[in-house]
Amino acid sequence: MAKATHIAVIPSVGFSHFAPIINFSKLLVDLHPHIHLTCIIPILGSLPAAAKPILQTLPPRISTVFLPPVSHRDLPQGVPVVLQIQLAMNLSMPSIHHTLSSITSNNPHVAMVVDTFAYGALDFAQEFNMLSYVYFPSAATTLCTHFYLPTLHKETFCEYRDLPHPITVPGCVPFHGRDLYAQAQDRKSQFYKMSLKRYESYRFLDGIFINSFLELETGPIRAFKDEERGYPPLYPVGPIVQTGTATAGCTTTLECLTWLDKQQDGSVLYVCFGSGGTLSQEQTNELAHGLELSKHKFLWVVRAPSDEANAGYLGGEKDADPLEFLPSGFLERTKEQGMVVPSWAPQIEILGHGSVGGFLTHCGWNSTLESVVHGVPLITWPLFAEQRMNAVVMSEGAKVGVRPRVSENGLVERVEIVKVIRCLMEEEEGREMRRRMKELKEASANALKEDGASTTNLSQVAHRWKMLAHERS
Repeated sequence: MAKATHIAVIPSVGFSHFAPIINFSKLLVDLHPHIHLTCIIPILGSLPAAAKPILQTLPPRISTVFLPPVSHRDLPQGVPVVLQIQLAMNLSMPSIHHTLSSITSNNPHVAMVVDTFAYGALDFAQEFNMLSYVYFPSAATTLCTHFYLPTLHKETFCEYRDLPHPITVPGCVPFHGRDLYAQAQDRKSQFYKMSLKRYESYRFLDGIFINSFLELETGPIRAFKDEERGYPPLYPVGPIVQTGTATAGCTTTLECLTWLDKQQDGSVLYVCFGSGGTLSQEQTNELAHGLELSKHKFLWVVRAPSDEANAGYLGGEKDADPLEFLPSGFLERTKEQGMVVPSWAPQIEILGHGSVGGFLTHCGWNSTLESVVHGVPLITWPLFAEQRMNAVVMSEGAKVGVRPRVSENGLVERVEIVKVIRCLMEEEEGREMRRRMKELKEASANALKEDGASTTNLSQVAHRWKMLAHERS
C-alpha cells in the first residue's frame, strides 16, 4: 500500500469561510486517495449549527481536531464582525501550534492549507517542515486587489470611497472606491493595517488555491500569474460549491420544492441574502413592496431586520419570527404570487430547480458560484465584506447580473426593485444575461472534468505533495 500523504487544513470561524475550505478538502481527498487530511477547527462561542451537517459527511481520510472555543467575552465589544473573526483566530494560535506539534510527532505532514483569517498559522510552517498554502474562498478580483493594496495605499491620501476616479487593479474590471471591500474603507482602522501586513506576508507562500476558474475571471487570473509581479503560484480550482441535498430543515425543503414544482419553468425569482445578511426594517418593507408590485413569482428567505447588514453572520440574529416584520397584509396579498420562508431554505436545491429564473443575492462568493454552477442570472444586491466587488465582477465584468441603484437615503426603493426584476425576468437584457450565464455554467462544468483546468491544477499540487512525502519517508 502506498504511503499516505499527510496535510493539515486550518479553517477559520465564520460559516462562509468554514464551509468552502471543508468542501475543498473533501474534493482533494476524493480525487487523490493517498492524501489524508487533519482539519484543525477553531471555534468562537460554539460551532455554527450549519457546520454540523457538513462535518457529518466527512470521509474517513479527513480527521478533525476541535480546538478549545474562544469566548465572545474575550473579544472587545462593538468591533466589526471581520475583526472579531480575526481576533478570535489570533487567540486560537497557541492551540493550533499545540495541535500541529501533536499530529506531526506521529505522522510528518508535508503541507498546511489555511483559510485567509488563519494566516497566523503560516508562521509555524517552517518549524514543522511544511509547505504553506492559503485557500482563498473569494474572487480572483478580490485577491488581486488585496495584493495591489500596498501600492494603492502609497498612491492615495484620502479614503478610497472619496476617490473621484475608478480604481484600476491590473487585469480587473475598474470599480469605484466605495465598492472596495469593507475592511479597506477606514484607512485608520486596526483591521486595515492588519490587512496590509497579511498580504505582504502572502508573497512567501508556496501557493494560493482560489475558488474561481479562468472563464469567469480571465483578466485577474492571468494578471496574478504574471511572473514579473513576483506573486506566489496561483491555482484556480473552482467552482467548488456545496453539493447534494440538504440534511437540515427537511420540512422546509419539502415545502419549498413542492411549491416550485407547481410553477412554470424560469418564472420564479429566488431572494436570499446568504447565511448572515440582514436588511433594516425600512429596507425590508421596500423589498416586500417591490416584490409585490413586480407581479413576478418569488421565493423569499426572510430574516428578522437589523440595522447591521451582517447581524446574522456569527449567529447574532433576533429570536423573533421574521414573518412578523413584513408589511401588514403582505403575506395574504401575495399568497398566490410568492412563498416566504423564515431564516433558512435549501439553496442548492432551489437554484437547481427548473422553475427558478433569477436570483436576488447579496453576492457572497459562495452564493455567486452556486448561481454560476446552476446557470441562474442575478440581481446583485451586496451588503458587506467584499460583496460590492463581487457585484462588479458579475454585473460589469461577466455581465450576468443587474445591480439596483441605491437612492440618496441609502435604500433600494420599491420602484427600483420592480425595475431590476422586470429587467432580469422580462426584458432582452435579462435574456442576454441568461445566455451568458448558460455559457459560464458549461465552462464551470468543463473546468471540473477529469481533464479540466481546475482538476489539473489541483492534481499538480497533490503530485508535488506525494513526491515530497515519498522523499521524506
